Amino acid sequence: MTTLDNHPDKKLEEYEIDTLTNKRLLKDHEYDGIRELDNDLPGWWKWLFIITIVFSIFYLVRLWVFRADDLIQAKEFDKEMAGAQASKPPVAEFQISLLTDAVSMASGKETWTKICAVCHLVDGGGLVGPNMTDNYWIHGNTVEDMFAIVTNGVIEKGMIPYKDQLSPKQRLEVVSYIINEIVGSTPATPKEPQGELIN
Repeated sequence: MTTLDNHPDKKLEEYEIDTLTNKRLLKDHEYDGIRELDNDLPGWWKWLFIITIVFSIFYLVRLWVFRADDLIQAKEFDKEMAGAQASKPPVAEFQISLLTDAVSMASGKETWTKICAVCHLVDGGGLVGPNMTDNYWIHGNTVEDMFAIVTNGVIEKGMIPYKDQLSPKQRLEVVSYIINEIVGSTPATPKEPQGELIN
């Protein structure tokens, strides 16, 4: 090996020249007989590096200065959600009105027997819950009042909400069953009246 004599941009003591290949070798960079070359980076790599820097500058200016909508994730998410909502067919609003058909009454009775009878008894006379057969009502006796109670519950009175357990149709069916079949009936052991008298 001979020491590099006239390399224009490197210090003399930093390099040696390989006498076989005539390539620059870094001094003190040897491991297991292998010497490290000091080759210049390829031109394509340098240009790629410059292009990425220029791109990143344009990207950051567009994102933080001009606040481009398509680059901000929250706005992109809102846009996608709006598109998804627009593509959904319109949902008909659920109508709360008293049901009287036999199928609804049978379904309402099934829900009453499985869920409501625990607190109100099968005949509606009341146990933990109030008597459902008389005309005394704590929270109103319209179909809308009762639907709201079944939906949202009355936690302070021990009535849990059923909006997550029963569908709107099931809630309306059981309310309709109470109004059509339970109210005005004669239970075996009715609980004393609670609330206001409403005819």
